[in-house]
Amino acid sequence: MRNELELPKEGRSKWRNWIRRGETGSALVEVALTFPVLMVLVTGIAAFGIGFNNQIVLTNAVGTGAQYLQLIRTSSTDPCKDTLTAIQNSAPSLTGTNITLSFSFDGVPVSGNSCPGDQTDLVQGQPVTVMAKYPCVLPIYATKFATGCQLTATVTEYEY
Repeated sequence: MRNELELPKEGRSKWRNWIRRGETGSALVEVALTFPVLMVLVTGIAAFGIGFNNQIVLTNAVGTGAQYLQLIRTSSTDPCKDTLTAIQNSAPSLTGTNITLSFSFDGVPVSGNSCPGDQTDLVQGQPVTVMAKYPCVLPIYATKFATGCQLTATVTEYEY
């Protein structure tokens, strides 16, 4: 005796086909819903990676500039300008005009990208500190996040 609610075998396959009939294209809908979210996530990761790379490049360039300043401390007439040039040369991926510098020559603070006459503060055997700021902009799909962000790097060179 057959259960009254049970369909015959040929009826079962028709019933299954009728129920599954509405599932065609569901994978496409899932992809269409998740793809924009995934792209925003990947783009955000790439933008933060670029910002992190700029921080590393700035730190290395400031180190190079401080070492160069230690070498030219007695022979330069504008040590700030020469240091900025060394930093710009060692960081070609950064926009050189956006880099702002400040210095500490034997404890005397000096700010600006040019300081003719301040070479008298460079005392032989004393440390030299070079501080640089660079704007960080994180553009993600034409929306600029963290517009007031500043990347900073500080390096102190000691002469022995």
